[in-house]
Amino acid sequence: MDTKKPIRGLFLDIGGVILTNGWDHTMRQKAAKVFNLDYEELNERHHLTFDTYEEGKLSLVDYLNRVIFYEERSFTSDEFRDFMFEQSQPFQDMIDLIKELKQRHGLKVGAISNEGRELMIYRIQKYELKKFFDFFISSSFVHYRKPDEDMFHMALDVSQIPPEQAIYIEDRPMFVDVAKSLGLNGIYHKSFKSTRDELAGYGLK
Repeated sequence: MDTKKPIRGLFLDIGGVILTNGWDHTMRQKAAKVFNLDYEELNERHHLTFDTYEEGKLSLVDYLNRVIFYEERSFTSDEFRDFMFEQSQPFQDMIDLIKELKQRHGLKVGAISNEGRELMIYRIQKYELKKFFDFFISSSFVHYRKPDEDMFHMALDVSQIPPEQAIYIEDRPMFVDVAKSLGLNGIYHKSFKSTRDELAGYGLK
């Protein structure tokens, strides 16, 4: 850890760090039960097309048409979309921590996240993320997906912060490793307490 240069920026994953995941396997399992769907078929179709949606090359309507509404259903696309959105929940302790550190230490805060456009916009608005995030490098906005290194280079370029003065916080170890390989400091997010303590080790108390 380089303690000579103060940390000036925090780059965060969204799903799994400050909010629940946008549309993970547990949510798809729940959807299958609520809407009486074949989960295995839903999941297979999801994996065949979701990367394209996350890269911003497919709308949510088109994603749902491929995964759910390829045949007649007893519910509407709007009803299913609303269910998807409602699965998002905040990790308020992490949100409060990032807000406090940003204010106390004058940090720039940016997102580096794989998110579909409609889900990302909903989550930004619902949880007022623009109040404490300075920018969003979302896969659906920039048409790259982690672990593509360009996602991290964009965050560094936009923030104009040297990598050694930035910390990337992420709940997937491989993506933390990618960030570290580019010279950023990395924190593998396992819990609020572990991340809070690691940030304190960088002087962010």
